[in-house]
Amino acid sequence: MTAAQGNGEATVARADLPIGVFDSGVGGLTVLRALRSALPDERFIYLGDTARLPYGTKSGETVTRYAEQAARVLVGRGIKLLVVACNTASAVALGHLAAVFAPLPVIGVIEPGAAAACAASVSGQIAVIATEGTVRGGAYERAIRAARPAAEVVSVACQLFVALAEEGWAGGPIAEAVARRYLAGVVAERPALDCLVLGCTHFPVLREAIAAATGPRVRLVDSAETTAEVVVECLLRSELRAGQGTRAAGHGGVRFLATDAPARFVRVGPVFLGEAIAPADVELVDL
Repeated sequence: MTAAQGNGEATVARADLPIGVFDSGVGGLTVLRALRSALPDERFIYLGDTARLPYGTKSGETVTRYAEQAARVLVGRGIKLLVVACNTASAVALGHLAAVFAPLPVIGVIEPGAAAACAASVSGQIAVIATEGTVRGGAYERAIRAARPAAEVVSVACQLFVALAEEGWAGGPIAEAVARRYLAGVVAERPALDCLVLGCTHFPVLREAIAAATGPRVRLVDSAETTAEVVVECLLRSELRAGQGTRAAGHGGVRFLATDAPARFVRVGPVFLGEAIAPADVELVDL
């Protein structure tokens, strides 16, 4: 067998491996939902670190340690690509993960979300709503200004949105009141503001309440779909897209890992994933 044949067979084998996705909890299922829509033939392993959520209120050092531990579990299962479906972890740990697990491709949600915001905004005035950790790290501001130096960016920590999403209170008067409290003043003070980035994977489920608070002139940007597009491009570029291996097309699926309360994962997860999760598909793991 020639070296070229050996390399080709290795690529075929890698193409059949699953894609690893992790988040601090169930919010990253919004990213998984977009990934599965864009890549129906791929297999996925999703890890929700439900024992230690939320990441957004913890220090950068702690988040980086947690992110590496979660990634190691997925890498140990045999994956071809890692998606960091957590804005906080993407903001503070993406470079560390890429270095530790090289040459495994590692993709976060910050850069795709920033690129989508720059494309969506006409005025260049962009708001970012996220957890405390993501806002504190300033990753969205840096990414947006790198792509569009003249952009004006304001960031707002909206930590209560995470709890509302987790409790299933995505709509109704409570969610709407919280959204107005966080955002009405920001919008009123910036009449040219025309784009708002949902900088946490939990926030898309509160889209209606957020839109009601910001009004029709402000376009909401969810990084999940853009992240999925980046993953597709990476797989094609690396010749790792499913179907290039021996597994037949149409056999994608997902396995879920949770670090605590798998029953709650089964109950709350469908709010974010958009479909039911079977209890048998959720495995309890210890990091």
